[in-house]
Amino acid sequence: MNNQKFDLDQIRAVIKIASESEDIAELEVESPTLKVSVKKVAGAVRATATSNPGGHGPAETMQVTIPAAPPQPARGAAAAPGLAAAPADQLVPITAPMVGTFYRATNPDAPPFVAEGDAIEPGQTVCIIEAMKLFNEIQSEVRGRVVRILVENGAPVEFGQPLFLVDTAAS
Repeated sequence: MNNQKFDLDQIRAVIKIASESEDIAELEVESPTLKVSVKKVAGAVRATATSNPGGHGPAETMQVTIPAAPPQPARGAAAAPGLAAAPADQLVPITAPMVGTFYRATNPDAPPFVAEGDAIEPGQTVCIIEAMKLFNEIQSEVRGRVVRILVENGAPVEFGQPLFLVDTAAS
């Protein structure tokens, strides 16, 4: 595995096989250095990868949940106060630039960087992703209004996973 604890290409391949198949609800693949378990649950794919599952030394585990599609409001459900429904072509996702843990604020007692309905500017910090004990500030690349926060605070995120939906027509 080229001295890496997790081979992300192998993990992505297993997740892709499970998520693209209509017949597979659960898939487990194991090698001497890596064990990947993938389950389809409630419109998402949940993957658990363990490095060095039966080997010597400490094993490490990584869990990832990938939503099948961004959550849609229920029919008849009211939008957040002050938010109008935006056409889909105006909605731009802010995505995770890395694998890690998503945090909306610098610490549990601090206010979140942004909330649904907030106006944001390019370069504005919208969240933090912790990866390998490093806290990385994630900045917006667009101007607009946060329409939806797609990830729960403290949840693991995958590279490229949408974190926020921003209405670029509203500013």
